[in-house]
Amino acid sequence: MVEVIPKQIKDAWDTWNIRGMIILSLSLQIILIFFAPLRKRTPNKFLILLLWSSYLLADLSANFAVALIAKNQGKDPKPDDPPEDKKLVALWAPFLLLHLGGPDTITAFSLEDNALWNRHFLGLVFQALAGVYVVIQSLPNVLWVVILLLFIAGTSKYLERTIALYLASSDKYRNLMLDASNSAFDYTVQANNLDMDSILASEMYMKEHHGQANSLKLKHPDKELTDLQILQFAFLFFNNFTSLMVNNIFSLEMRDKSKAFFSALQLQEEALSIIEAELEFIYEGLYTKGAVLHSSLGIVIRVISVGSLVAAFTIYHDRHNKIQEFQKADIIITYTLFAVGIALEFIFVYMFMLSDGAIAALSKFKDDSDEMSSLKDRMLEWILGLKRKWKGKISREEEVFNTPFLHRRWTGNITMFNFLTYSMNADTERIHNPRGRTCQYLWKIALSPFRYVFSIMQAWSGSIAIWFCDLHRYIIHHVIILPPGENQVTRSMINIFKTFVEFWLSTVPYFLAFPVTCVINFLGIRELFHEIRLRRSLHHEPLKKNLWSFIYSELKIRSQNQDSQESATTKASARRDWASSHTQIQIADHEMLLRYITDVDYDHSLLIWHIATELCYQEEDSAEKNCDKMKREISKIISDYMMYLLMMQPKLMSDVSGIGNIRFRDTLAEADRFFTKKGIRNSRDVNLGSKKILSVDTSIEPSDVKGNHCKSVLFEASSVAKELLKLEEDFGKDKWEVLSKVWLEFLMHAASHSDGTTRLELLSKGGEFINFVWLLMAHFGLGD
Repeated sequence: MVEVIPKQIKDAWDTWNIRGMIILSLSLQIILIFFAPLRKRTPNKFLILLLWSSYLLADLSANFAVALIAKNQGKDPKPDDPPEDKKLVALWAPFLLLHLGGPDTITAFSLEDNALWNRHFLGLVFQALAGVYVVIQSLPNVLWVVILLLFIAGTSKYLERTIALYLASSDKYRNLMLDASNSAFDYTVQANNLDMDSILASEMYMKEHHGQANSLKLKHPDKELTDLQILQFAFLFFNNFTSLMVNNIFSLEMRDKSKAFFSALQLQEEALSIIEAELEFIYEGLYTKGAVLHSSLGIVIRVISVGSLVAAFTIYHDRHNKIQEFQKADIIITYTLFAVGIALEFIFVYMFMLSDGAIAALSKFKDDSDEMSSLKDRMLEWILGLKRKWKGKISREEEVFNTPFLHRRWTGNITMFNFLTYSMNADTERIHNPRGRTCQYLWKIALSPFRYVFSIMQAWSGSIAIWFCDLHRYIIHHVIILPPGENQVTRSMINIFKTFVEFWLSTVPYFLAFPVTCVINFLGIRELFHEIRLRRSLHHEPLKKNLWSFIYSELKIRSQNQDSQESATTKASARRDWASSHTQIQIADHEMLLRYITDVDYDHSLLIWHIATELCYQEEDSAEKNCDKMKREISKIISDYMMYLLMMQPKLMSDVSGIGNIRFRDTLAEADRFFTKKGIRNSRDVNLGSKKILSVDTSIEPSDVKGNHCKSVLFEASSVAKELLKLEEDFGKDKWEVLSKVWLEFLMHAASHSDGTTRLELLSKGGEFINFVWLLMAHFGLGD
């Protein structure tokens, strides 16, 4: 009796473990289904952590549950168990195979998961074998038909996921770009038989069939595009510009057609909408089952999966005497698995039918814009209208693109980081706040308790340091006093004691900080604290219409002038520099400014121009000075955005960043010393700090003073800012016109030279504005 009780307890514990793992696996599937689509709209760290943990645990829990079921099948039934209960538990194994197939909304958490498609294929084989092993152990099983149908559904779902990972792997994309060679053409034979007529015929044939494999039919838009047309054009570009996803090039014919199309758009906002949809298609192709579901094979697999699942549920539900054969808890779990599984499948079908990719694939692309829309296209337009009403109306305000969260295809914001604000621990001031003043005040009220606690901690630490300093001073000057007339021995003892106390009080703070420093260094989290402080200084600005219009117009002009003779000659001479000849010519008369573009590295120049831009921005109030307010604001936004990319996106900027982090830290250290020397370290007044920096005499080159030991660029930036401030006085030029063009060069160079893999990874983290610039440059035929 003593040995039976522990065995019964252990068996009951194993049974509850199986049930718990089944419920956990189902819960993780629900989390992934509903939260995975949100990651393309926001870079929220908590959301990414939730999805990352759920993505990893989903496979682990399913595999562990299958192992528990297999272990449970090998045990002898307990006397009080229903006769067929283990047969029902064996039914859960193919359900777990269905879970391993994963939801449609996420197949890969990162791009590296796509490269492991062969491992998932092996996982499919082994999990199917494990499921077969469980079923064999349960034979003879009265539910074998239901189990067989579930095996078909689960295997189809897992195969669907494996195919999606394979299609999203970079090797597959590169293979799609390689056309089969025409080995039937024999040059040695044909060359001897050519005459003039055959040469002309051959040329005519090549003209007629050039690019036939990748024909891109585009009619220049002569009026505003509808929502359906925007999706159609985006889907067309996505299918024809797939090579961009693996850093390959595309044909000149495709580039010319794309350039002509984007140049002919009636509204600049339409270009943004097309690129938004195109990036969303790229995201779906890389991280979801979109590439499979939009194919005939995917539709067949999905029909088989859903049909098998529904048929299995029907047979199971029609079975009588379930209560006598199985435990009630297991019956409830099985019904839950069926109900949730079928509901999720129909949710998948609903989401697929209403997805932008499905609507674009189902619609008929019209070569002639005047052609009458078909009934199917009118229905799809109506569906898009319903989606817009349900998700919220897109607000195209005068200043910003304010899109509701559910309607966004990316985060819709530009993240900004400012060096001077960070160095002075000042509060960031937003240029435009779409939430309004009321929401801003409510947000400040919500954060006020945390800020209050943090300020108290800072005050306590400062008070403790001041208290130690005062105690040290008081003991030395008032307690330990050498009385006159004492003998030499007494004076020597007092001096020794005074030295000991002075040493102890001056080193106590270091002794207190030493263990903390050792722990931080041992764990290697010093960089983590530095990054946390950097992220606290970030703020977000919505994408403004004037910023997009400026970038679109400038890229359009450069695209039109790209093939001109003047551009060709100057471009060749400027190839050694990171900036194009277009900007160099504009400031060629200002040798000092030009030097900080042509003679310094990209990261060196970016940090100099960033600080110089902020110094000019703080020096000049647009409400009082007669300057180009739009160019001033654009220069500020791009400057802070490029600084954010340099500091917070090192993988993206790895090809152009150089030693940007070293320059940043040296410049920050010099700024700290300078502000401390001027007594404004804790003033948090950026305007005051910028005035102090500009007041320093920089007639002697800062590089001649500091040499090569220090990489700080603080006073080099001050020199550039002073030159910019003199532009209007000496040359009658608006400095913001020059700065906006310079910052566009920074942005273009980073967009065309940033790491392609990281660009695609950012699509799953809310996206980045640089992706839009990169894709727009590609469509205009710009960049390397």
